[in-house]
Amino acid sequence: MATIKDIAERAGVSIATVSRVLNFDPTLSVTDETRKKIFEAAEELSYKKRSVKKTNHYKVAVVSWYTENEELEDLYYLSIRLGIENRCKQLNIDTVKYFYQDMKSANFDDVHGLIAVGKFSPGQAKKLKELSENIVFVDCSPDDDSYDSIVIDFEKATMKIIDYFLEKGHKRIGYIGGRETFKDESGEITDLREKTFIRYMKEKGLLDPSVMYYGRFKVNDGYELMKQAIAQHGEDLPTAFFAGNDSIAIGALRALLEENIDVPGRVNVIGINDISVSKYIFPPLTTLKVHTELMGETAVDALLEQIQGRKIPKKIFIATELVVRGSSF
Repeated sequence: MATIKDIAERAGVSIATVSRVLNFDPTLSVTDETRKKIFEAAEELSYKKRSVKKTNHYKVAVVSWYTENEELEDLYYLSIRLGIENRCKQLNIDTVKYFYQDMKSANFDDVHGLIAVGKFSPGQAKKLKELSENIVFVDCSPDDDSYDSIVIDFEKATMKIIDYFLEKGHKRIGYIGGRETFKDESGEITDLREKTFIRYMKEKGLLDPSVMYYGRFKVNDGYELMKQAIAQHGEDLPTAFFAGNDSIAIGALRALLEENIDVPGRVNVIGINDISVSKYIFPPLTTLKVHTELMGETAVDALLEQIQGRKIPKKIFIATELVVRGSSF
């Protein structure tokens, strides 16, 4: 595992700055450019390089549904994008990066294919298809019969976390999640983590809607929502919390520590994604690892198959695994 010193050297900043950025310290004043350098260094140092046969010279567009600032708030998509870019470098493929809101000025004349990263609506997918016949969606599947997609089975992932909590003896389990809408405002995005949590906990006879909280998938929302839970439930606070992603979990941990609530002695917290910073926070975060770099690599490989002639769309699920650290028993 790369150390904070390794990250500091790669990013060209102090160890103290790296430590505070990785812990999302709200009192630290640094530029977004510095934060970006640190997060990218952390991701790149965790990236596993492998030898591959270089392909013909192609050019691929990577389109992110997030803005650049949003990408720094939720490192999940940053990690996927870097996985794509690293795989393209290995294969001698040129990449051009676009954020969706800037697509009006994008030039696709010499692009062989497109990888769309994020939650795209069916309407947005059709517009992207007009720009390139070869297209792969990562983290969403607008239409299984029309497009390639690389996704996670969040239903199975959610049950995996709940089962772990139950095996450890937890009965009162809270939920802190995020809700999102499509960027074209065509509707709210169904979140399988929330939907599955409700269904599975109800099946177990353990669902308590009063300990379910919703915001955005960001650190500050996790912090504010956990503060709200602590204020509302006091001594009756759940012994475990399922966090919809690592960013929410990191904010929730900060709120618990500020209130001197022992983690994991009194409250366990588990997130989803295993973003690179999760191992560096205090306590280190237990999380369900989503292999984001593999998602990016697989997207590139699927796109190459299309460029080289495959016409039938396919949907690929990437497996997850629980990584137990200090925020749970």
